[in-house]
Amino acid sequence: MLNSDCPPLAESDQGGPLLRIEHVSVQFGDNCILEDIHLSIERGETVAIIGESGCGKTVLLKAIVGLIKPSKGRVLFKGEDLQALDEFQLTCARRQMGFVFQGAALFDSMTIGQNIAFPLRQHTRLSDSEIEARVERNLYEVGLPRDVLNKRPAEISGGMRKRAGLARALILEPELMVYDEPTTGLDPIMSDVVNELILVTRQNHSITSVVVTHDMRSAHKVADRVVMLYPRRRLPKGGRQVLFDGTPESLDESSDPRVRQFVRGEAGERLMELRADLLDLTESRL
Repeated sequence: MLNSDCPPLAESDQGGPLLRIEHVSVQFGDNCILEDIHLSIERGETVAIIGESGCGKTVLLKAIVGLIKPSKGRVLFKGEDLQALDEFQLTCARRQMGFVFQGAALFDSMTIGQNIAFPLRQHTRLSDSEIEARVERNLYEVGLPRDVLNKRPAEISGGMRKRAGLARALILEPELMVYDEPTTGLDPIMSDVVNELILVTRQNHSITSVVVTHDMRSAHKVADRVVMLYPRRRLPKGGRQVLFDGTPESLDESSDPRVRQFVRGEAGERLMELRADLLDLTESRL
């Protein structure tokens, strides 16, 4: 265990799901983004969260890692309610989570090697030689050549930055990996490289993963299970925000027209809604 300064979580539900999202709602002022979301994610499972922009995917991701506190409900990691933890305990819990940001979120002023090593220098007491060995191991695991160690993020391609972000997220050997749009901005070949890396990471580390994505190819390739969210503002009264929760194979056979339209990339009724909204807006200004 790398996080030697942190006591282990109590794991009051040993053998249960690694992550439980219990009736979580998140509201900013009068704007309710998530309402009554209830999910359990098993250890070793890879869950893809899909849905159109504005449905709350990234907000849910931030609630999962404790960056946003639910307005209602709770998020339990290894049986511990994240909202009930003090600042030190929450920091320790987060060290067991790896977060791959949409834009990699590397530090521009640091080299790639320094970026990957950063969590080890911040949170462990490993020697310089031990840190260097771990950085090189993770670099190799994500398929990056050693000569990128001394380059800065601006000097490498977007795909290489994504892989460097993955190497950094893995460096503390987390139990949960969270990916926010890992293939956004990449060409089809590099997107598939990232998908393969997600699969290899899971095989090599027995990691539980949550992947937010718009990419249906990614969802089908990497996920054991797909959860589709729908924007709350467009739901009928009493409608559930989770439209679909099942295997990637059954996603293609869903009878819900909203699911089918999203999976197939068809504007359909959504385009008509947007036109109606624009007409209403225009009329209100007259």
